[in-house]
Amino acid sequence: MKKVFITGVAGFLGSHLADAFLARGYHVAGIDNLIGGYEDNVPKEVEFYRGDLLDFNSLASKMKGYDLVYHTACTAYEGLSVFSPSIIVANTCQISVNAATAAIQAGVGRFIHCSSMARYGTQDITPFTETMECKPQDPYGIAKYAAELLLKNLSLVHDLPLVIAVPHNIVGPRQKYDDPFRNVASIMINLMLQNRQPVIYGDGTQVRCFSDIRDDVDCLVEFATNPLALGETFNIGPDEHPIQVLELAKEIARLLDFRLDPIFVTGRPQEVKHATCSADKIRNFFGYSTKITLEESLSGMIDYVRRRGVRPFEYHLPIEIVSEKTPKTWTNKMF
Repeated sequence: MKKVFITGVAGFLGSHLADAFLARGYHVAGIDNLIGGYEDNVPKEVEFYRGDLLDFNSLASKMKGYDLVYHTACTAYEGLSVFSPSIIVANTCQISVNAATAAIQAGVGRFIHCSSMARYGTQDITPFTETMECKPQDPYGIAKYAAELLLKNLSLVHDLPLVIAVPHNIVGPRQKYDDPFRNVASIMINLMLQNRQPVIYGDGTQVRCFSDIRDDVDCLVEFATNPLALGETFNIGPDEHPIQVLELAKEIARLLDFRLDPIFVTGRPQEVKHATCSADKIRNFFGYSTKITLEESLSGMIDYVRRRGVRPFEYHLPIEIVSEKTPKTWTNKMF
């Protein structure tokens, strides 16, 4: 039986990957500190370790005997990283180095690293392609790209087979929706289901492409065995339907039959205005095609939050730098 180890297995992406590999007959194990996920996301068949990737010493023993490591764990808080750089960088870059080093010690056969579109920063042209010079512009993006460079170096020196995946704005059930610092669609859904207006940073014309979790997982599973993936970096997820954040709010309101009157607040420092990724490379390599529409994704998220129940927002991470630039949504706990 093939064996896969998933970091961040209680998270949104990690738990869906666990399901996908269990369905394919793999033995699945994983680790999570539950900063960004829910423990009940973890399928009961998974060999689950509650722990922290910053605790390096126990990692290699846990990975021993595994064919694959999927590194999805990360404090993926791009906006917050400007004001809490210490915790975000440690739990983005350092944990990636720890996971890769442990995988090398354990003799793992392949390491799939989940990076972020934050690697690109602001570019003159969108959508972003993998050949563009990376110009990350906030601590999270810088940490993500630094992790990539470090892992490529370790891979080269120590012969660790490596694939780098670049997901962007993944949405779907199991995403943490009581987190005030990230996951714009989930935040809006949780608020509107409480009959509360969503909060929009700036004028709402920021452009994104949202990726359904199922489209991303299909890509990631392909990387487990396909030799064409080795040594490559791939954007994963759809690129056909870019949408402004304000239009996203309108679409959620339409699905909920909610009377929308958003609260606009000052934009966040270092936020990229137009950020969409091209899927052309993965189309050319693996025949990727988008299967799930944004409406289907949002409807599934709404059903998930309704079943689970709306929740108050939990301000669970420290704000390390408080100044006049710190968003009032966080300092005044507006969510």
